[in-house]
Amino acid sequence: MNTFTFILITIAGIFLGFYFGRRKNNVAEGQIQAKEQNKEKILEFFHNSSLNSEQITNNDVEKLLGVSDATATRYLDELEKEGKIRQIGTTGQGVYYVLK
Repeated sequence: MNTFTFILITIAGIFLGFYFGRRKNNVAEGQIQAKEQNKEKILEFFHNSSLNSEQITNNDVEKLLGVSDATATRYLDELEKEGKIRQIGTTGQGVYYVLK
């Protein structure tokens, strides 16, 4: 392999690295935005006067957003840590969340 070919392959590798590195960051930013939008939808569920709901359960979040049980739990936990909602109950079907 001559020096020119080696330099050309090195430059191409650097450009591909930058391209795929930036692409990965854009995907992560999109996921963060989607998470924040979903958490806002949960809060809107409480504020929407037509629903007249003072509480929400994990199952409600699953149906509202079309997400898994684990994802719904994660969203509710994050909103609780942010001080926006409060958990009532400890485990099982008796657990629900209310606005703070």
